[in-house]
Amino acid sequence: MARAAFIYSEELSKHVLRDGHPMRPIRLKWTHDLLDALGAFSSRYSNVIKPSGATDEEILSSHTCDYLNMVKSLSLGAAVENATVFGFSTAGDNPIYEGMYEAALLSTGASLMAADLALSGNVDVAFSISGGLHHAMPASASGFCIFNDPAIVINTLLNKGLRVAYLDIDAHHGDGVQHSFYDNDSVLTISLHESGQSLFPGTGSVDEKGIGSGEGYSVNLPLAPYTGDEVYNWAFENVVPPLINAFAPDCVVTQMGIDTHHGDPLTHLYLTSEGFVSIIQSIKTIAQGLPWIALGGGGYNLSAVARCWSLAYGVMSDQCLSDHLPESQKDHLGIEKLRDVFTPELPVKVVEATRQFAEISVEAVKKTIFPYHM
Repeated sequence: MARAAFIYSEELSKHVLRDGHPMRPIRLKWTHDLLDALGAFSSRYSNVIKPSGATDEEILSSHTCDYLNMVKSLSLGAAVENATVFGFSTAGDNPIYEGMYEAALLSTGASLMAADLALSGNVDVAFSISGGLHHAMPASASGFCIFNDPAIVINTLLNKGLRVAYLDIDAHHGDGVQHSFYDNDSVLTISLHESGQSLFPGTGSVDEKGIGSGEGYSVNLPLAPYTGDEVYNWAFENVVPPLINAFAPDCVVTQMGIDTHHGDPLTHLYLTSEGFVSIIQSIKTIAQGLPWIALGGGGYNLSAVARCWSLAYGVMSDQCLSDHLPESQKDHLGIEKLRDVFTPELPVKVVEATRQFAEISVEAVKKTIFPYHM
């Protein structure tokens, strides 16, 4: 029986970036409450752990002092003229809101707690659903992300002398994490994402492979819009297991954004809940015997987020969750079942095009990256 920890407190879900912003922290509460209603925390092998905030020192492992001070000032309501230099604005992707420093500290602290628990050996996997904010850069906010908790977690692991495999399955390229370790051969970063030709942040091509000692350790697998379960899983299996096995990490960090879901309003991939769960099952196999630190990420269809992350935690904790939603969950989730009821049908020509795109990407990775490891 897997020992799993779910890192959560209601404080993580209370802030609002701004009215109408697609990133809604209430999705975290929806996920916790759904799991609770399904009895997922009743097992002695499954625990909810309340996080504490990260320290400034931990933040500074990945961010500049000037940036940290800017976040503090804006969080207190200070009118700072050059806020846009640091990626903030009133109406853009990264709005200024009261208490954002404390909110970002807490979500980062949750991910650091997941790392501590996984490394302690007391659990096999720890899931920090508020984490996975992979776009933040050392001196700027980006893509709804203030502090880059995956990078901060990885720096903590590196300081312990560990080799880290970082796997990012968010629909968006994990550009901030890649940037942080682009010249480091102790971190293997693998990002599967919708091609930057059609989606923010516009990066993540196969030829972004790292520099210096890190050359060959940044891996990108771009996929075409409308890529569905079968093609996505095929691409994953052809690239991820062989590279991680060859790298032989000491621990695995995963960013598990579910904006790959066909119902997500911001992206164009076409995974179902079943397809997502099959990827999580593959990750569990890859991470077998290693500390597994699982982080959240993107996801803007709240029902899909709550249901798919619940299913993911079911895999982590070796629990087969009932497909019958409790009555308390049906109305706001807008569906009768935990798993997708509707499976989208795509035209044959679209499926063929996504397969062809994936085959080209996979072959490019094998040609460009595999020789460094095989």
